[in-house]
Amino acid sequence: MYLTWLDNNSWLVEIGSKRVLIDPWLVDELVFANLDWLFKASHPTQRAIPENIDLIILSQGWEDHAHPPTLKVLDHNIPVVASPNAAKVVQGLGYTNVTALTHWENLTFHQNLQIQATPGSLVGATLVENGYLIKDLETGLSIYYEPHGTHPPSLKEVAPVDVVITPLIDLALPLVGSLIKGGKSALKLAQILQPQVMLPTAAGGEVVYEGFINKLLQSIGSIEEFRTLLAENNLSTEVIEPRPGDRIELKLQPKVTCVA
Repeated sequence: MYLTWLDNNSWLVEIGSKRVLIDPWLVDELVFANLDWLFKASHPTQRAIPENIDLIILSQGWEDHAHPPTLKVLDHNIPVVASPNAAKVVQGLGYTNVTALTHWENLTFHQNLQIQATPGSLVGATLVENGYLIKDLETGLSIYYEPHGTHPPSLKEVAPVDVVITPLIDLALPLVGSLIKGGKSALKLAQILQPQVMLPTAAGGEVVYEGFINKLLQSIGSIEEFRTLLAENNLSTEVIEPRPGDRIELKLQPKVTCVA
């Protein structure tokens, strides 16, 4: 299994002989509802578009997960698995093979890759978006991805999971609280899923942030503090801090399973 962090929430996952692009933001600026005075993010140098993508997975319909300029330049024939909200975005852009998954629905892709949607984070007043479990049915290796750090207790039913990609530190606004939940939320997740490896997401490795909200955002905690939390709770999970663009090989112990 190989993972490449493409910064922010964007990942290239190579699992089960497939190349899966998750929540891609690769070109142009990132803004919400064209309100760049409120929030704007940009890459100092434009990211290369990964080649030979087999599948796109979108966790949310907001621009930082379903980024319209990036989705416009990707091949619209690539299959997409998305939350119902994100599915509307790609369908509106003309994608031809879109599967919307609601919570706990799953899809078997090309016989050896299973994608299951999980309840993710609350976005807005009532909308709960998706997390995902991605499993190679031949080796049994699995990944859990959730980009805002809200994890349902029912995940214990799918434990253990080999690799977890989720925030490991909090991002908070005064008077509002944590918008991105790491720290204690990530620790509880590690206790439930017992992963071999955890990697942080939602951080901005090389991203430049501007706007009113960025001035108020506060980071709470650090990766080293999270490693200490794991050790204090007798968890042997390895924490890997990727650099944007680095292709990381995860040497995991495969589990032999039968393909139905």
